[in-house]
Amino acid sequence: MKVSSNSKWNNLFLILVFLVLYLPIFYLIYYSFNEGGTMNEFTGFTLEHYQAVFEDKRLIGIVLNTLLVALLSSLLATIIGTFGAIYIYYTKKRRTQQTLLSLNNILMVSPDVIIGASLLILFTIVGFGLGFASVLLAHVAFSIPIVVLMVLPKLYEMKDSMISAAQDLGANSWQVLTRILLPSITPGILSGFFMAFTYSLDDFAVTFFVTGNGFSTLAVEIYSRARRGVSLEINALSALMFVFTLLLVLGYNFIQVYGQRKREKELKAMTFNQGEVINQ
Repeated sequence: MKVSSNSKWNNLFLILVFLVLYLPIFYLIYYSFNEGGTMNEFTGFTLEHYQAVFEDKRLIGIVLNTLLVALLSSLLATIIGTFGAIYIYYTKKRRTQQTLLSLNNILMVSPDVIIGASLLILFTIVGFGLGFASVLLAHVAFSIPIVVLMVLPKLYEMKDSMISAAQDLGANSWQVLTRILLPSITPGILSGFFMAFTYSLDDFAVTFFVTGNGFSTLAVEIYSRARRGVSLEINALSALMFVFTLLLVLGYNFIQVYGQRKREKELKAMTFNQGEVINQ
């Protein structure tokens, strides 16, 4: 029997997958409002667990540290990864290009435990202290391959004739880069930035290896607290992070839709102007 892409069985399977993924999250959020101290039985509605999160100054500091590391690492990784993708794209030798892509992909599929242990050994050998700087460098390291993979497809979609035309009209390398190349791959750059940001926010394995005694991120803190016992404060904190991530994804989608509509309007305007010139 041939199954079409819009069959009810495909839709049911998709719904089942989403239920399996989201039900545990909603279960956790549901009990974050539980007046009791456990997740065994819902005894009443309360916001005391959320209040406890905002009153915990140490936890607020860790959240700010996590956001700072995620923002800085994703920014640095986006800059390095974008120029790395441009370098790979314009590499003339096919074998060299494939080698660079393979090295980049190896980092993507390597287990986080191996990356974290390797970075820990490296920092120990060179005598680099563990803390904010080591976590930042580690997050930049595993975020760069993500950015490269987000930017490369946009480079392949770009028309090289635009760059050739700009050079024929007298544009220098900086003008070609800032006015032609980067605007053409902006959607890929934004995708790489948001992907790197979200990966940095929820990373645990790599961060666990390279963090020091005086510095911690949210993932490591939640793990350490969960080992001491179940606390609904963790549920409340996880719920807040889920809402923050959801807003981040919605914001990214809004930017993507806005950019697409803007490009469509510019294309229509250019087509209209060309039509007027031909009619005249």
